[in-house]
Amino acid sequence: MSAKPNVLFISHGGGPMPLLGDPSHREMVVRLTEIADTLCKPSAILVISAHWEETVPTITSGANPSLIYDYFGFPPESYDIEYACPGEPVLARQVHDVLAKAGIAARLDERRGFDHGLFVPLKLMYPQANIPCVQLSLVNSLEATTHLVIGRALQALDYENLLVIGSGFSFHNMRAFFAPDTPEIQTANEAFEDWLEETCSNAAMKESERMERLAHWERAPYARFCHPREEHLLPLHVCYGLAEKPCAAHISATVLGKKSGILYWGTEALVAVPPEG
Repeated sequence: MSAKPNVLFISHGGGPMPLLGDPSHREMVVRLTEIADTLCKPSAILVISAHWEETVPTITSGANPSLIYDYFGFPPESYDIEYACPGEPVLARQVHDVLAKAGIAARLDERRGFDHGLFVPLKLMYPQANIPCVQLSLVNSLEATTHLVIGRALQALDYENLLVIGSGFSFHNMRAFFAPDTPEIQTANEAFEDWLEETCSNAAMKESERMERLAHWERAPYARFCHPREEHLLPLHVCYGLAEKPCAAHISATVLGKKSGILYWGTEALVAVPPEG
């Protein structure tokens, strides 16, 4: 059995904005590049993206997936972004098989490309685009427990030096991103972030309690304000289900004016650099 993968949940920002020099994404860009510089270069990357939902977990299995520019209203250069990383059919088949073995119906998709939940953060982290990648969808029921179970099934993966990335956003209220930053919005944002950090980081918490809190995340302070729809949170559930232990590092970054989190589970040391003040 190979070593357990490094697991990372990231807040990936707004569409292609992190690649366009947007100042409200500067902290996020710095954090992601620091993380990539800290970790050993992975042999392959499995990405669970908030931007892909299917009736069953679906896995990209093509050898050379194209890019899907699944955002609208951005400058023309946003649609010329390139990230020509290869796929990894062997890893894709293994993901499918461990899900099937756990009793989870899954599907391989040889034709589907990579959406911006993969290519935007990875272009920041690994700009040479020479690491094979596979993308795994969410399930469109958006049930938290379903995604915890998917993550737990992925514990059976046996792939040397694998990095698993849950690409979402710990705060994802689109109206609030572009509304005046009132004290009420700040309070809601910070309260949910504090709850999430405590839930994922507290080493004294039993794993059964941590699992329960994430399964019923909507009970957290201001949960439905921070996530009117939960698709950007659920990649974290897959990450925790896979790791099933407290995270080794929590890193904050202000993105689009809101406090957001990056969480890491792994054996390599990861320096949590404080956000610039």
